[in-house]
Amino acid sequence: MALSFDRHRRLRQTAAIRAMVRETHLRVEDLIYPLFVVEGSGIKREVPSMPGVYHLSLDRLSEEVDDIAKLRIPAVMVFGVPNEKDEVGSQAYCETGIVQRAIRQIKAEHPDLVVIADTCLCEYTSHGHCGVVENERVLNDPSLELLTKTAVSQAQAGADIIAPSNMMDGFVAAIRQGLDEAGFEYVPIMSYAIKYASAFYGPFRDAADSAPQFGDRKTYQMDPANRLEAFREAESDVKEGADFLMVKPALAYMDIIRDIKNRFPLPLVAYNVSGEYAMVKAAAQNGWIDEKPVVMEMLTGMKRAGADLIITYFAKDVARWLAE
Repeated sequence: MALSFDRHRRLRQTAAIRAMVRETHLRVEDLIYPLFVVEGSGIKREVPSMPGVYHLSLDRLSEEVDDIAKLRIPAVMVFGVPNEKDEVGSQAYCETGIVQRAIRQIKAEHPDLVVIADTCLCEYTSHGHCGVVENERVLNDPSLELLTKTAVSQAQAGADIIAPSNMMDGFVAAIRQGLDEAGFEYVPIMSYAIKYASAFYGPFRDAADSAPQFGDRKTYQMDPANRLEAFREAESDVKEGADFLMVKPALAYMDIIRDIKNRFPLPLVAYNVSGEYAMVKAAAQNGWIDEKPVVMEMLTGMKRAGADLIITYFAKDVARWLAE
């Protein structure tokens, strides 16, 4: 008696057939590349915990952005590391701040490149927290005023998208109102809507010099154990006027990416964060994994989970691999 069963392998027989029936596609248009700009000149300094990622002074920034444009990566996200920090992060909203100067330079040289400004205070405050601090407590509402000033200054410099990452309550509403009142009603907000208090941020804090000088960020970033809280955070940001939603980190939060994609009709961004990058780089350098297929599988998994866009330090490598 002949066995009766389904033959799923028929659609896997050749590379051409597998490509024809592939459900999820990773494209260069999906990628956003983070940049770290610093004061000074002649600086292209590799971040020790992030091989292949650099601190760049403005005079070395152009060659990096030229390379990004040649690879057809459509967008960059700009982070700044100022020389001077103070209690209220005044360099974050200074007209001549390092991020504002970088935005102007990038838009002058590559007007079609989408420039996304990370809108936070932690890189600019002497205490390393994402807002105003009083008696070692991060104050919510006074922080909104400074974050709004920062967003407006970045829009004035030419940022195409404002990306607030601070996780203060009401930050989207405050920034949307501030942008609208300043005449930037068409500048979209890419909200770090769901940002967990994650252990995967360590290398970024080396790159951005943004480690908190006391305590931690658990009173404003989310508990990694929580799922339903993510829905509440996203719903608030949608009501307040967010144009994109983001889940950060990505790799340990694929379920959250899928949940948010299923519930909200906005473009969804996954942030493939520094710790995720550093783990792959370290394992590859030790010969424990094959970097290219691991990275491609990881980012394809983020797309399959529901991400429309991916912020990743692998963007340049992936763009080259996709072009092969």
